[in-house]
Amino acid sequence: MSMQDWLDDPENRIAYEQFLEDCEPAQEERPRRRTVRRRETGAQSTRRETGTLPVRRRRMTGRRRRRRLKLRRVLGLALRVLIAVVIVGGLIMLARNVKLPFQIPGVGTGTETETADETGVGIVGQGQTGEAEDDDARWYGAPPIYVQLLTPNEYSRPQIPLTEVNGIVIHYTANPGSGAQNNRDYFESLAETGENSVSSHFVIGLDGEIIQCIPCDEVAYASNERNSDTISIECCHPDETGAFNEATYDSMVRLTAWLCRDQGLTSEDVIRHYDVTGKDCPRYFVQNEDAWLQFRADVQNRLEELEAGTAL
Repeated sequence: MSMQDWLDDPENRIAYEQFLEDCEPAQEERPRRRTVRRRETGAQSTRRETGTLPVRRRRMTGRRRRRRLKLRRVLGLALRVLIAVVIVGGLIMLARNVKLPFQIPGVGTGTETETADETGVGIVGQGQTGEAEDDDARWYGAPPIYVQLLTPNEYSRPQIPLTEVNGIVIHYTANPGSGAQNNRDYFESLAETGENSVSSHFVIGLDGEIIQCIPCDEVAYASNERNSDTISIECCHPDETGAFNEATYDSMVRLTAWLCRDQGLTSEDVIRHYDVTGKDCPRYFVQNEDAWLQFRADVQNRLEELEAGTAL
């Protein structure tokens, strides 16, 4: 007998409908529970698969991330500030240890001149005339000069006044390959070592740089019995021959000519250390008389250009 034939019997249909009514609550309740569990299981499965977290945990994670980003920004800013401080400090130390060239009116920026003193700040030729002069006219044609005056001491800067200026003495360092700063620093070291008594008003380096060590109204220990009435110039040289390179030679001519004009001298008043004591100094000009005569001629030509106002 089929199910339909069985239900065609009225008594069987009534019994079947009653059975369905008795079973209906349980059928409705079970799917609802299964649906809830399925939804929960699906959500949990989604969290496991996608890596998402509950809302509270996501908020805590977001806060931690923001804190880390803020900390990184603060540390980055602090690092940049520290780097800036180190750079500025290094530049300040460099400026203190490496003297910048003094700018002479008419050459460079045209700032006003200052007077040389024991602090190491000043200009070449200070204190010679004692008269108020027009700075632009006085410093016309002068080369740039690094002013690094020696510390007053009995071995290299005794601070003895010059009686007058009657000449300019040219020397060579007799130390091949050394620079102007090396020789200036040696003069400075004598204040502590006392191993020798030597100095110079100016030192001209291998790149043509000029450092002033002694004010031009004080004695330098350079030219023996002519210390009291001359200005001395030490000149660096690259090798044992004592020959000067082009940069050094050009600065020698420019500085010597300017000093002659400032002090009212001529090229005839420019002498060698050799002419005072017979010492082989400056060697190249002692051993090559023609080169010495040419140097004096070049100084005279430059001096005439300065006096005529045609010097570049």
